[in-house]
Amino acid sequence: MRVVITGGGGFLGSHLCDALLRRGDHVVALDDFSTGEPANVAHVRDHPRFQLIRADVTNEFDVRGAVDAVAHLASPASPPDYHRLCLETLAVGSRGTENALRLAVAHRARFVLASTSEVYGDPAIHPQREDYWGNVNPIGPRSVYDEAKRFAEALTVAYRRKMHAEAGIVRIFNTYGPRMRPNDGRVVSTFIRQALDGEPLTIYGDGSQTRSFCYVDDLIRGIVAMLDSDLLGPFNLGNPREQTVRELAELVREATGSDSGLEFMPLPVDDPTRRRPVVARAQEKLGWSPLIPIDEGLRRTVAWFAPGSEESRGSAERARAMPVGY
Repeated sequence: MRVVITGGGGFLGSHLCDALLRRGDHVVALDDFSTGEPANVAHVRDHPRFQLIRADVTNEFDVRGAVDAVAHLASPASPPDYHRLCLETLAVGSRGTENALRLAVAHRARFVLASTSEVYGDPAIHPQREDYWGNVNPIGPRSVYDEAKRFAEALTVAYRRKMHAEAGIVRIFNTYGPRMRPNDGRVVSTFIRQALDGEPLTIYGDGSQTRSFCYVDDLIRGIVAMLDSDLLGPFNLGNPREQTVRELAELVREATGSDSGLEFMPLPVDDPTRRRPVVARAQEKLGWSPLIPIDEGLRRTVAWFAPGSEESRGSAERARAMPVGY
């Protein structure tokens, strides 16, 4: 296939580029690098089946040549990013989603929306199934991201009904792995950076709130399976193993060999207290299940974050060698 990936220079988007190139697909990555990193795709810049277009998908765009599938991953995704880029987050969830859908419809291409577990808000039902409508504060500090994704889902379904778009939706739960930005505000990257720097690990609240952490390779397999299907979904993609934030901190200290202490801070407003996906639908319909345990995933992620590591050093060197404006 020839696949267009919006947000192709981001954490998840770049891993999806890699997965599709490995299996022989052609990839066109679009990114304005407002939160993505050129270093994430620097290693494939000369690949004969890879093309990078610097573009803001909230503006109308076209892609020349055949398009067999569109994966819409473009969006700020961490709290510091979508707080800083609040209007841009709403725009990419609305105009950006519609522009990506229009591209798919024009080429009769498969469309997959990367939605999020944030559509469930601070869930009143646990664990979360796809038929749960959520508990979202529409004017809270997280609302720009939550509501942008909820609108994007509604738009995707409307295009499937009205425009006969072959569209599908995946809801992504907390994902971690190499290429996360050290200062992106996500809990895994924050804990690893603090542990490697010998700083206290910052825990908001008492650390009893839970998340379910999925390693990036597992998540990408789910997105690829969705691209290859004709199903609407939505499908939860995440690891159903639930852990407290305090337990994660201990796992990170063990993975890094750090003796960093723990520092407790007030819990942010609207921070979800529990988060765990039910993935039975994805298991049944997509044949997908997460495979990589968190201790192994953290080991791989710490190896990438470690100062002077071959992975992080090579990525930075390739980024510096990229042409200006690439």
